[in-house]
Amino acid sequence: MHPATVLMITIAISVWLLSRLLSRGRRRPLGAADPSTLDFANLGFDYVQTRSLVRCDWSAESGWSSPRAQTDPTLSVHPMSSAFHYGQALFEGLKAFRTADGGAHIVNPTQNAARLARGCERLAIPPPPMELFIDAVKTAVEDNADYIPPYGSNGALYIRPFVFGHGAKLGLGAAPTYTFCVVVSPVGEYYASGAQKVPGCVIEDFDRAAPRGVGNVKAAGNYAADLMPAAEAAEAGYSIGLYLDAATRTFVEEFSTSNFIAITGDGSTYVTPSSDTILPSITNTMLQQLAADHGLRVERRPIPWDEVASFREVAACGTAVVLKSIQSLARGGEVADFGGRFETFRALYNRFRAIQVGDEPDVHNWCVPVAA
Repeated sequence: MHPATVLMITIAISVWLLSRLLSRGRRRPLGAADPSTLDFANLGFDYVQTRSLVRCDWSAESGWSSPRAQTDPTLSVHPMSSAFHYGQALFEGLKAFRTADGGAHIVNPTQNAARLARGCERLAIPPPPMELFIDAVKTAVEDNADYIPPYGSNGALYIRPFVFGHGAKLGLGAAPTYTFCVVVSPVGEYYASGAQKVPGCVIEDFDRAAPRGVGNVKAAGNYAADLMPAAEAAEAGYSIGLYLDAATRTFVEEFSTSNFIAITGDGSTYVTPSSDTILPSITNTMLQQLAADHGLRVERRPIPWDEVASFREVAACGTAVVLKSIQSLARGGEVADFGGRFETFRALYNRFRAIQVGDEPDVHNWCVPVAA
């Protein structure tokens, strides 16, 4: 056989072997969903296993490691980890969207990085640097880009960064090691009711957070405490529960899953509670900016429960929920009914969604593009 022919065959075989190796590297691991079979237009807010998660590990000797993707969706940790026994764990939530031109971007990851860092300081966890946080989030999105719901599907790739303490630790104290992970999942609407307005009630027998506690950070235990009250509210026919302040039970704090926002009776002002025990919602912050752009006055202030009935519109807002209209709020025999009005919030929601998917200019520089 002519040497040139042998060389060409050798090159062809080498290229084929390389392509097989590369495709094997992108092969879906066992249990991962096939993105080509997903009904992106009808996703709920449920976990769908994707190709990989991203993790970074911390030790006192080496600090934080660089982000690395792993296809195994499980983590192996010691049973005496402080996350299990002492609640040393925090999480975040943000989203990535596909745009009309086929690109993709993540919405406002710098604010999530900053909020996680504040929470880490409160729970004695070494905070992941902002650059590391954003690198890990981008890596997770890019490695799972085919799971981003297509433009026009009304879906998003939900991004769940979280950090927790682990390693053998019996006494109360900071963990010897920490892991920071980013898991992603394609999602649709948080509430099955979609655009339908939902009834809510005041949670009477439980408090969400104590003054000077951890209500203003996204600690995992904050949400465990709401499981029973939320279940009782749902059993009574309410889709969402509202907490009042623990000290006096006279001021609005926040909903079980999201911030409280409202439009005053004259339609001129966007209001949201101000309290050291409320988690600062990044979605709420962006909506406040859009409200100001819209010509509304924006007020962050204490909101007495007695004022709630006077509001023109009330909604819950957050990354998962985005913006959910509240039909009414019940407290004992008293019901504040908002008449189904949602005009102002709908306009803000439409503009927010347009920015998220790239249909309107991102004048506030919230969106971070990814190679997807």
